[in-house]
Amino acid sequence: MKHSRKCCIVILAATLAAAGLRLHQLQQRPMHTDEAVHAVKFGTLLEEGQYRYNPNEFHGPTLNYLTLIPALLSSAEKLTEVSEFTLRIVPVFFGVLLVLLLLLLADGLGWAAAICAAVLTTVSPAMVFYSRYYVQEMLLVCFTFGAIICGYRYSQSKSIRWALSTGIFMGLCYATKETSIIAFGSMLLALLLTLLMCRSQAGSALNIKKRVRPWHIIAAAATAVIVSALFYSSFLTNAAGILDSLRAYGIYFNRAGENALHIHPWYYYLKMLIYSRYAGGPAWSEGLIVILAAAGFVVAMTGRNIIGADCRLLRFIAFYTLIMTVVYSAIPYKTPWCMLGFLHGMIILAAVGVVAVIKLAPSALVRTIISLLLVVSGGHLAWQACLGNYKYCADPANPYVYAHTGTDIYTIVQRVEDIAAVHPDGRKMPVQVICPEHDYWPLPWYLRSFSRVYWWNQIGENELPAPVIIAPPSLKPALLEFFDRPPPGKKNLYMRLFDTYVELRPQVELLGFVTKDLRDSYRQYQTPGGEK
Repeated sequence: MKHSRKCCIVILAATLAAAGLRLHQLQQRPMHTDEAVHAVKFGTLLEEGQYRYNPNEFHGPTLNYLTLIPALLSSAEKLTEVSEFTLRIVPVFFGVLLVLLLLLLADGLGWAAAICAAVLTTVSPAMVFYSRYYVQEMLLVCFTFGAIICGYRYSQSKSIRWALSTGIFMGLCYATKETSIIAFGSMLLALLLTLLMCRSQAGSALNIKKRVRPWHIIAAAATAVIVSALFYSSFLTNAAGILDSLRAYGIYFNRAGENALHIHPWYYYLKMLIYSRYAGGPAWSEGLIVILAAAGFVVAMTGRNIIGADCRLLRFIAFYTLIMTVVYSAIPYKTPWCMLGFLHGMIILAAVGVVAVIKLAPSALVRTIISLLLVVSGGHLAWQACLGNYKYCADPANPYVYAHTGTDIYTIVQRVEDIAAVHPDGRKMPVQVICPEHDYWPLPWYLRSFSRVYWWNQIGENELPAPVIIAPPSLKPALLEFFDRPPPGKKNLYMRLFDTYVELRPQVELLGFVTKDLRDSYRQYQTPGGEK
């Protein structure tokens, strides 16, 4: 009992450390395009009380609905009152909860492995980085882990409470992101492989009826359906959302191989984890986790009770992680955060590998040396996590920075705000943002306090130019004609809005134009005799 109490304290300490690492400077990084899209989608729910699931975009509704909690706690009623912190605290919460949930699995993994898993989850650079991203992935990983834990607890207790809890987490998974079916399929196949392996080694058939009660399974499935249906139907206000959640799979399957920007080779994720170095930046590696996960996989397959864990649980996690890794590697469409599901499995297996390697050491001296090396390696992971989240948080030299908004976004927004300060209408000043294929995100988030921003895919035939225009260089010839469109006597001379080259993202340049009278007013406003 004393041993388990000490272990609980260590895991709780790791949970606090995880919170500190993820909360620090949470608003520092510019909003990624995906974050901004989800934020504006949430704004509709916050301001109008309406949410409609879109099977073509945005993924599941849990992220939006759960964001209502910190928004309401901060007394925000409009999107303009919502900050990056308010949004990102949601994935932070679930990133930290991943560590705390290990308390419920400690007896199955063994306390030593549970502690190691808590520490590795806390310091994993990818886990930390994407716990601070306002996207669905961290929620999906946490709900999936919750389902696995509750399923395991049910297998030990046969309690209906754990069966229903499993159903709740499964329903939340489905309501979070369409890729939940990959996790469901991997769980089912991992369970079958585990049962087959146990039966083969036991030499007799396992009596499944003694392990589960059919009506408990039915109750769990019904709970999952109810939970997911509530979210997709916008809590019974949009019944069509339930069918749309099924229709979405055909859309996403067709789209998976279409976007060449996100098509990567099968080894993309593994290469990123094992070793990455870009743009003359530092070297990045979570190879320690990958190598130790391989050791943990061997331990699980041998069935030797080296670490005092439930070998059936270890085998399930081993098969689940392997299947998830293979499936995600085989899918051509890849984004870095999608690897979190199997990376989390690797972390648990790596914790098993840590304990096994130390226990199998031939002498106390070797155990001490190995332990010191592991501590240093863990420290290196923590150092990378700090480096990636606080220094290279938006730098392409960071492998987890993917098609990310650059810090020039602050220059762009600040200049628009400066011009608005000298315009008679202030933040009601007309602004036209013209980008082919609507490639202007995350500007809608940053300009959310401006009430007359027009977001165009191309220049309208009957439109007249606004005082401020933002567009890519490819539209410059069309813009020159656009400036000349007003009738004589009403034409404005346009000047450059930005004094330097600015990018929305790497290699995505934006140009800005402002009428000369506003530019002159701004210059005068900047003079020592002005107000600024």
